[in-house]
Amino acid sequence: MRIEDKIDEIDKLLDELIEIMPNDFNEYNSDFKTKAACERYFEKIIEAAIDLAFLVIKDRRLQLPEEDKRVFDILSREKLISEDLAIKLKEAKGMRNIIAHKYGKIDD
Repeated sequence: MRIEDKIDEIDKLLDELIEIMPNDFNEYNSDFKTKAACERYFEKIIEAAIDLAFLVIKDRRLQLPEEDKRVFDILSREKLISEDLAIKLKEAKGMRNIIAHKYGKIDD
């Protein structure tokens, strides 16, 4: 099933991110390769979470959102995720957009 595959992908990406994550902010901030790798993993994890949300919406035959950023609102409204989680995922999507599209300087 595609939903389970997407969950497995997210789990794998999270495990890999944990492997490369520095022990503290100074280590993160002083190593541009680690910083770039962490940002890329973050980006991939959020993209996979958005894909997963769309797969769940399609599987449950819910109304598709007009904008990607509304996908987590739909899951929250349907009580599939908490409102707090929906807010955090929307914020993460916003950060992913900043990283992916280079909307200004990233404040580490």
